[in-house]
Amino acid sequence: MSKNYINHWVLVLSLVIVGACSSKSTETENKEMSSTTKPLYKSQPFTSNSEFTGGIEGPAVDKDGILYVVNFGKEGTIGQVTPDGKASLFVNLPEGSTGNGIRFNSKGEMLIADYTGHNVLKVDMQTKEISVLAHHDDLNQPNDIAIMDNDIVFASDPDWKNSKGQIWRVGLDGEFVLLETDMGTTNGIEVSPDNKTLYVNESVQRTVWAYDLDEKGEISNKRLIHTFEDFGMDGMRVDVDGDLYVTRHGKGTVAKLSPEGELLKEIKMSGEKPSNIAFGGPDGKTAYVTLQDNGNIDSFLVEKPGRAFGK
Repeated sequence: MSKNYINHWVLVLSLVIVGACSSKSTETENKEMSSTTKPLYKSQPFTSNSEFTGGIEGPAVDKDGILYVVNFGKEGTIGQVTPDGKASLFVNLPEGSTGNGIRFNSKGEMLIADYTGHNVLKVDMQTKEISVLAHHDDLNQPNDIAIMDNDIVFASDPDWKNSKGQIWRVGLDGEFVLLETDMGTTNGIEVSPDNKTLYVNESVQRTVWAYDLDEKGEISNKRLIHTFEDFGMDGMRVDVDGDLYVTRHGKGTVAKLSPEGELLKEIKMSGEKPSNIAFGGPDGKTAYVTLQDNGNIDSFLVEKPGRAFGK
């Protein structure tokens, strides 16, 4: 066998090996690219078994990436959903209590707006012990809650029958303080990333308001930042840039507003009755939306992490 012949086949074999490695490398790169370039703002079902009731609300994500949502299987419960969409029961609330909004404080404790018990409940995540953080008989209902970095809590308090509402604050002493009354049907409520603005929406009136907020939880300088022409609103959250994501109950969308109230975009959901929203996922850039018309949760990717991510 000649030396040239051997060299020829060594060259051919080398090209085959290089080609195979190159093909494998390209395949790996394509897989990595497909997992990191999913389209933004394109909603898809995260759960699909209708395991939550028509009162599905909450939601909130803990430091381990677990999503918590109210009314799993029946009213008066809290469900948990793993990052792969598997739902199960977390806790049963005390008799007479029904959850609505959920938030986590700086200690990692779960706070729940208990609208039938007129409470804000607190849950120890390790022992699952449930206690009353605050109670007041004069509330119509604590509907949704927001929380400052210093653990001062705000609660919306709608009077649906009369299309009116109020705002309350729960201080570090565990006492409810009435901040404003004679409003429209207060519902979604949120604190800006710098803790200097409180946002509140009125569902029936289709308005979004902003207040200046100081470190003691006092509000001032009320101003209207957006009015929708149709459909109502429910819960809302901000991202780290201060953009506000508002669930449009009845329209089946989530509206993204700038901190000043400019409508930036609307994201279509798989259901028509989104009730609330939270951010989670490995980088805080996954939005989870609860849907009351089918008892499921949608998710979509966003550009910036939610404000609560990593705290």
